[in-house]
Amino acid sequence: MIANVEVESLEAALPFYRELAGDVEVRRFPYRDLELALVGPFLLYSGPLEKYVSQTATVIVDSLHPVLDALNKAGAEVLEAPNDVPNGTRIVARHPDGSVFEYMQPPT
Repeated sequence: MIANVEVESLEAALPFYRELAGDVEVRRFPYRDLELALVGPFLLYSGPLEKYVSQTATVIVDSLHPVLDALNKAGAEVLEAPNDVPNGTRIVARHPDGSVFEYMQPPT
């Protein structure tokens, strides 16, 4: 699981999260109009977030197919259909309890 963290400035936040995560490689990349940085178990977001749905967390899965089946069976709402992003293929769904999760299938 990866914790999603909204930050005002990646530059200001990176030293703290890198210290928390240990000596890990920081992977920075753009996504739409956001700047992101993957720092161990933390995914830092910076940019105009008002048009994005706040996610509780990112869950790493081996395959999105069983996740989609379980979400549909439970009556969850898929907010973003499967789409390719720099870290793999993802979906975003609102669970029946209202919480929003991103599910990420890393590239093979």
